[in-house]
Amino acid sequence: MHESVPDFEMPTEEQVHLAAETFRLLADPTRIKVLWALLQGESSVACLADLAGAAPTAVSQHLAKLRLAGLVKGRREGTFVYYSAANDHVRGLLAQALFHADHIDRDIPALHTAAKPHRPVAR
Repeated sequence: MHESVPDFEMPTEEQVHLAAETFRLLADPTRIKVLWALLQGESSVACLADLAGAAPTAVSQHLAKLRLAGLVKGRREGTFVYYSAANDHVRGLLAQALFHADHIDRDIPALHTAAKPHRPVAR
């Protein structure tokens, strides 16, 4: 059946593996909070821990994994490290995930699919 679809292409095994690894890393509420905070601007571990409601040591471990995956980057200033989102792809991933969550949570019809930046709503 797929042979009849013009320009049908499957991603490479490497692309599939890397995408799955990215989703695995994003499958943690603390990491999502940390990444969303970093999309607002550069921040320290202590500030991120406060925003995420987690211990600084836990946030530091999350950041190490996110940095190795290329989702965040660090900038050293003396003894402090300030983190930021690695690029706009991170914003797109999180915005789409949160947009999708809004549609599931609020029963918004599937026809309402315009991708737009997510603005978190306090609940």
